[in-house]
Amino acid sequence: MLARAKINLYLHVVGKRPDGYHLLDSLVVFAETGDAIMVAPADDLSLKIDGPFAGKLAADADNLVLRAARGLRDLSGVTAGAAITLTKNLPVASGIGGGSADAATTLQALIALWQIAPDRAALDQLALSLGADVPVCLAGQASFMGGVGEEIAPAGALPPAHLLLVNPNIATPTPAVFRARTGRFSAPGRWKDTPQSAQALAAVLQSRGNDLTAAAIVVTPAIGAVLAAIGQTESCLLARLSGSGATCFGIYARAEEAEAARRAVLADNPNWWAVAAPIAR
Repeated sequence: MLARAKINLYLHVVGKRPDGYHLLDSLVVFAETGDAIMVAPADDLSLKIDGPFAGKLAADADNLVLRAARGLRDLSGVTAGAAITLTKNLPVASGIGGGSADAATTLQALIALWQIAPDRAALDQLALSLGADVPVCLAGQASFMGGVGEEIAPAGALPPAHLLLVNPNIATPTPAVFRARTGRFSAPGRWKDTPQSAQALAAVLQSRGNDLTAAAIVVTPAIGAVLAAIGQTESCLLARLSGSGATCFGIYARAEEAEAARRAVLADNPNWWAVAAPIAR
């Protein structure tokens, strides 16, 4: 199963709870690219990691995939195990929800393997306990996300659009970015009328932003160069940071435009990671 990359088209920090967690308002979409999860029957739970970024992760008990599997087994009372394989195609700590998508997809794959129907409210609570982005990844559709990640509302059908995802191959831990954030809180950015074209979507997003950008550049200065490189590509409608970074994205109306931009960025920066993919619909 494909664990699709999560992209924050905009991300506003709208407040902070007494316990220190930030309150967010964000439009989340998914790209047709990501990690892959495979499961097979087994007596116990096990995890194997392969793929281009496998060396950045440990298949230990604290891995989010195994935590999701144990949590689902406890929730459902299942005694069976599973042999899980994670093919890690996305950079680690990159702001596109790789670990969260892996956990959510593991839940979905094991529900099918074990042929169970867990209570949805309990499943959502399990997802949130695994991480703030896991519930929206479990929903798996374009969504407005609020609170600390637990408030999810469908955003409706967005117009066809294509993304260029670029990462400078520098891990950027989310806690460090939030610690570096300064300034006021923003107002929510949700809209009522869905844009009808990629150009209209980019235009609406221009009046919104990612409130973590400045802090992310403090933590990982290369993000500034990535944003500049994407913004200079032909036919780019919008260049922005996703999540806490360091992955940035560009929006394009056509697949061939996103692919041409990918080639152009890598020609000048061959050590970066770059993928062109449509927004999942």
